[in-house]
Amino acid sequence: MGRITARSPVTRISLEGGAQTARRRADTLVVEEPLEIRVGGEPLTVTMRTPGHDIELAAGFLVSEGVIARGGEFRSAIHCGGPGTAAAGDATVGPSLLGIGATENTYNILDVSLAPGVEMPLTDITRNFYTTSSCGVCGTASIDAIEKASRYEVVTDAATVDATLLAGLPDALRAGQTVFEKTGGLHAAAVFDAATGELLVLREDVGRHNAVDKVVGWALLEDRLPLTGTVLQVSGRASFELVQKAVMAGIPILSAVSAPSSLAVELAAASGLTLAGFVRGTSLNVYSRAERVLVGTAVVDQNT
Repeated sequence: MGRITARSPVTRISLEGGAQTARRRADTLVVEEPLEIRVGGEPLTVTMRTPGHDIELAAGFLVSEGVIARGGEFRSAIHCGGPGTAAAGDATVGPSLLGIGATENTYNILDVSLAPGVEMPLTDITRNFYTTSSCGVCGTASIDAIEKASRYEVVTDAATVDATLLAGLPDALRAGQTVFEKTGGLHAAAVFDAATGELLVLREDVGRHNAVDKVVGWALLEDRLPLTGTVLQVSGRASFELVQKAVMAGIPILSAVSAPSSLAVELAAASGLTLAGFVRGTSLNVYSRAERVLVGTAVVDQNT
């Protein structure tokens, strides 16, 4: 498994009490490295991620892009040697399914095998993948495309969540961020049971989209898709892409500690997903399908 944290020298400058002091010390940083995802030996995409749970990351990415939706459609994955290492499958290296083995492995190339009959994703520039947050996606055509692509109907999910329970999920997420505690530089995503608040899975990554892909990938590999009756809690803002990933995984409720974008709200409303933002302390905003959030003994009217 690749490194998750690294040590680096840093100059700590303090201005407390009007005095200026500088001290050299070691600091813990989160590791960021590229991961090339291949399908059947063909390059598909490269993402910058924190090493760890790479199989889940690849599986979740393929779910988000509509390539697969069931555990049985994901056959296997193997880390491939980088430049200067033995070729993948070489007897001196051996298979590294689930990231185990292969001492000469860089772990920055992952080759996925899909089950027979699963259509391979297109890799040309016309492929209908929404993969980046830097350029974004906009327009009604994008929303129509994602509605047609998802195999799961979150609009029919009867899940509800108590408002107090929902408001407490960011603290539960933060309590599980072990690497963030050391570095202060990671996003996190977690899936909770909407009825009980039970934590089902939590993943951290330098990229918030990667963190979500990792939890979705976990669900796929555990054959738990769709994630009906759950809440996806994220540590940052709610973008179009995060709503997209929740819909593709069949998650009915998405909760973010920060603001949603306008297109995220539009997609959530069109898809029947409950979207909550600014979930902090004792308050939160519900932007779509508010009737799933229980306040006291009453259900919130979505038209208010």
